[in-house]
Amino acid sequence: MSTATASAANTAAAAKPRLKTSAMIASIAGEGQRTKPAPFGHALVELAKARPEVVGLTADLAKYTDLHIFAQANPDRFYQMGMAEQLLMGAASGLAHEGFMPFVTTYAVFASRRAYDFVHQTIAEENRNVKIACALPGLTSGYGPSHQAAEDLALMRAMPNMVVIDPCDAHEIEQAVPAMAAHQGPVYMRLLRGNVPLVLDEYDYKFELGKAKRLRDGADVLVISSGIMTMRALEVAKALEADKVDVAVLHVPTIKPLDTETILAEAGRSGRMVVVAENHTVIGGLGEAVAGTLLRAGVVPSAFRQIGLPDEFLKAGALPTLHDLYGISTDAMVTSIKGWL
Repeated sequence: MSTATASAANTAAAAKPRLKTSAMIASIAGEGQRTKPAPFGHALVELAKARPEVVGLTADLAKYTDLHIFAQANPDRFYQMGMAEQLLMGAASGLAHEGFMPFVTTYAVFASRRAYDFVHQTIAEENRNVKIACALPGLTSGYGPSHQAAEDLALMRAMPNMVVIDPCDAHEIEQAVPAMAAHQGPVYMRLLRGNVPLVLDEYDYKFELGKAKRLRDGADVLVISSGIMTMRALEVAKALEADKVDVAVLHVPTIKPLDTETILAEAGRSGRMVVVAENHTVIGGLGEAVAGTLLRAGVVPSAFRQIGLPDEFLKAGALPTLHDLYGISTDAMVTSIKGWL
């Protein structure tokens, strides 16, 4: 490398801010983006005012799942189960059997991996009215495979009786909580915690369990997305306007039951590439659910692509770096879609 080239590289590196350890648990909100604090905790407090059967349980993670807000407002309806996720699920099932409506919080890795059999046998098989809300879904933690729930949707989708929700933002979480309560039976929801981005309120959006919603139309590409990837898809659509690429965004917050009717209607429009974007492994999640839906119905888009996490154990590191590395950042998505076009 020449002296001039080395100097230029050093200047570029110096211009880019050095990421600190805190970036491993950084908020998914972009710089300057509007946020709302602890939407799940506040929504649960509001729900509990009208539903005396609502109780909250956690496994030593109240502060880190925003359940501490519910605990402060309803100390006699809050149960701290300690670091015992299997006990947590069994106790929730027992409370549901006695007529309560337990809202259970933990990290997604613990509910979907450590306590899977207890969820399966004591909650899903018995069709108990337990609501499971889990933080750190997909790649929202930089602490490596022990904390990265890259396969939780695939596991929960496979469980009979289980409804599966992947909300986009604070606005949707606030609406999803009462919708979960209105559904009789077990529900698994991915949980965004802390200062959660606000996006969907700008689109006159209303959450409906089991329904996908088109947020914007476009003639060239249809992005079908869930969770935080819908926020990214909307950013991608705006970014690609400069290249005269017209991107539609279909938000699919309910992974199960899947709104196949809306998906088929949108993907069946001719001339559009279909891209499924998810914060989850490409194995067994929204992408394969959509692909199976299209294939069974005989709907063939001009092209079909997936944006998601690879089938491997993910690295530890700063979240912005990992999102770029694994192709789920806004910039990475823009590059991928332009390349496919």
